[in-house]
Amino acid sequence: MLTSNIKTVRNDMKTLVKDAQDLLREASLATGEKADELRARGLALLDTAMERAQEVQAVALEKGKAAAQSTDEFVHEHPWKAVGIAAGVGLVVGMLISRR
Repeated sequence: MLTSNIKTVRNDMKTLVKDAQDLLREASLATGEKADELRARGLALLDTAMERAQEVQAVALEKGKAAAQSTDEFVHEHPWKAVGIAAGVGLVVGMLISRR
């Protein structure tokens, strides 16, 4: 689910930035009141993009904290399992690195 949300937000961000860039390009060619309107719309799109990015950052931070907390609790409750898991992961990573 997190991966799906990240992809959705990434696509939304790309679309918002592209729309803002298009509006700002059009505004640079326009003059007067129309240019002001286009610039304002572009800035509003960029503000929306920044808000979405901050929301995603906050969610990622909360999920990261929760994962760290649960990992910490697991290690304190099962230290030898944690050592075994770490050794196994280290062994697999070492084998993968040595194959190159």
